[in-house]
Amino acid sequence: MADSAAFSVLSSFAVVALAEMGDKTQLVAFSLASRFRRPWPVLAGILIATTANHALASWAGAWISARVSDSLLAWALGLGFLVFGVWTLFPDRAGPEAETGRWGPLAATAVIFFFAEMGDKTQLATIALGARFSSVTAVTAGTTLGMLAADGAAVFASTRLDHVIPARLVRRIAAGLFFLFAAGAFWRGMA
Repeated sequence: MADSAAFSVLSSFAVVALAEMGDKTQLVAFSLASRFRRPWPVLAGILIATTANHALASWAGAWISARVSDSLLAWALGLGFLVFGVWTLFPDRAGPEAETGRWGPLAATAVIFFFAEMGDKTQLATIALGARFSSVTAVTAGTTLGMLAADGAAVFASTRLDHVIPARLVRRIAAGLFFLFAAGAFWRGMA
């Protein structure tokens, strides 16, 4: 299948939206929305932080893919997606609550969320997706929209989310997507 921009965006969206369910940054989004009780500034802060963080991550992935052989990259991506799949099966816990001081909800959310996303599985998955699709714009758009979808659910419907879709099922679907991407990468590595 051709790596079209639409496929890159949709794949990136699906992987990150599902992987974000139950992730620590989704718990951070819930916590910030509960604290500020202003969902739109919190979502705007998430948008700003995620766009910046995931643009850097997808750029890093694309940069790596341009410098590493296709075979080595395929095997590295396969192993990475396999690890992300296993990691996704286990729910994250929120860390200690950060002090927001005099910052408003937009600034506090943007800063806290940017740093909470560092080293997170969705940021690492964005690096891998950037390497897989070599399209910074498409991957950043897809992963950012995926984060907004998942974290928007936490912000607007956090107490009802578990009743609608069990977190365990969402984690299993996300892990399945990572395993599917791992299989595809391994297949490319053997070709």
